[in-house]
Amino acid sequence: MSTARHSPAHSIAAHAILIAYTVIALFPVVVIVINAFKSRKAIFRAPLSLPDADSFSLIGFETVLKQGDFLLYFQNSLIVTIVSLFLVLLFGAMAAFALSEYRFRGNTLMGLYLALGIMIPIRLGTVAILQMMVASNLVNTRTALILVYTAQGLPLAVFILSEFMRQVSDDLKNAGRIDGLSEYRIFFRLVLPLVRPAMATVAVFTMIPIWNDLWFPLILAPAEETKTVTLGAQVFIGQFVTNWNAVLAALSLAILPVLILYLIFSRQLIRGITSGAVK
Repeated sequence: MSTARHSPAHSIAAHAILIAYTVIALFPVVVIVINAFKSRKAIFRAPLSLPDADSFSLIGFETVLKQGDFLLYFQNSLIVTIVSLFLVLLFGAMAAFALSEYRFRGNTLMGLYLALGIMIPIRLGTVAILQMMVASNLVNTRTALILVYTAQGLPLAVFILSEFMRQVSDDLKNAGRIDGLSEYRIFFRLVLPLVRPAMATVAVFTMIPIWNDLWFPLILAPAEETKTVTLGAQVFIGQFVTNWNAVLAALSLAILPVLILYLIFSRQLIRGITSGAVK
């Protein structure tokens, strides 16, 4: 029995759903961006209108660039996010390959143990993590954030990637072994290229919580030289007065890396999410 995998009706429906989701998801982003270019009065008077000659203002961006070192904050966020992503993808893919490829006593228990990190938030161990970082002299360093975010992202990475790696053909891997390829070459040259959609999925879902996180930068790296862009934006939020122009400008700048990452990985991301859903 054979069925059509991609009929015109299914394609039109899929594109319509994707367009609707994109509009809904991007609406808050658009509101933030257009209000970042308006004066304070215009923000509260007409938040949904586009900036015009009367309401247009760059005061928010000027404040962001003058007050605080936002270039340094962006640099810290980029370094922490990129290094953490690299370590999560590398170690997560290696652990997933070992769990899916090799059969050993405790394989299932090891997989369940790694998956516990998805169900138990890492923030519950904040006090213990802070004590470890103090004992290791890593407080107010980017290394502390990288270690925490790597540990935070590994459970989800192992969980997703192991399921994809089980679908890689055993015949392909055995052919590589017959040709004399080592296990490392089989992993890097044969398996990883076939699970790129899953890698992109893990990258996006790992990157966003790291980039937007406020908790661990506030606890582990609150010093001026190690602040992230999310923590740096808090200087414009006061107990009694908030500089909304600067806050919206900072958020608009902070959105850029997420959008760039989405544009880079969008095709692989959609393939990774929908893999196996359409038969």
